[in-house]
Amino acid sequence: MQTPEERGGEAVTERTGFPRPIVVVSECLGFAAVRYNGQILRSRFVDALRDHVDFVQVCPEVGVGLGVPRDPVRLVTEHERVRLVQPSTGRDLTEGMERYSAEFLADRTVDGFILKSRSPTCGTGDVRLYPSGTDGPPRGKGVGLFARAAGERFPLAAIEDEGRLTNLRIRHHFLETLFTVARFRAVRAHGTIRELVRFQTEHKLLLMARGQETLRRLGRIVGGSEGVPPEQTFDEYAELLAPALRTPARPGPVVNVFQHAFGYLSDELSARERAFFLELLEEYRAERAPLASVLAVLRAWIVRYGQPYLEQQRLFSPYPRALLELTDSGLRSRI
Repeated sequence: MQTPEERGGEAVTERTGFPRPIVVVSECLGFAAVRYNGQILRSRFVDALRDHVDFVQVCPEVGVGLGVPRDPVRLVTEHERVRLVQPSTGRDLTEGMERYSAEFLADRTVDGFILKSRSPTCGTGDVRLYPSGTDGPPRGKGVGLFARAAGERFPLAAIEDEGRLTNLRIRHHFLETLFTVARFRAVRAHGTIRELVRFQTEHKLLLMARGQETLRRLGRIVGGSEGVPPEQTFDEYAELLAPALRTPARPGPVVNVFQHAFGYLSDELSARERAFFLELLEEYRAERAPLASVLAVLRAWIVRYGQPYLEQQRLFSPYPRALLELTDSGLRSRI
């Protein structure tokens, strides 16, 4: 059986039409007991993804030769540089971890990362930073060395930790980004501008929710591709697509997109239906209604009236519905 990497740049498509993203995951999240204390952790979200993605497991600490169980390691700041050390032994693992990370990530195809929160190697932003040469308390937070290398090597990839993914809004943004990146990878592997035009068309509303200027700039790249080597066009497109996907869509642009979609359906609706939707949209704008409720109403009308333009828009079906779980960590969420 081929590994995800051996399949090359092509996304594997399910009967539903969704790609199978390639996701690097911390091995301790349900795969092996490799934590520093010899434990294994379960992630409900990781378990739910198993039928929809191809996982590539990693434990950077084991990768640099540390055993299980092992004495903890930590990030320390030294002369404005962050280093990875093991206090009990005095070992400095910084260069070894940087070398391992570079080797692991080189020549690899990745659409997303799900990494262990608070880990000095895998934490995505909540890792405690300690002052060098002291046993004092932490002074700030930072990013694990492996996670930092992953973000630098794969700027387009969706990157999160399992703790943040218990939040519904963050989880939706991660999945939307993950499957969009996998679709773009498949289009790029095809290598034709025609396929890029199709990608741009299908993702128009999803990208519009990031702002009209972003959509226009991406459109200009596609529209100006004549006479330009396709690889250059894809590079320019990816460079702009990465920051567009990295930030969740803001409520203002999202409302504008919903109003745009509503315009395609309004002639088919009764006066009461139109009034109902506009009231629902105002409730969403005022944070009294979740994004999911607005999307559900629009999806129902799209199916009912068979509007071809909206049917192809990935905004309304960015990832498999089986992954739409409405439980939330209780953190403030707009979805």
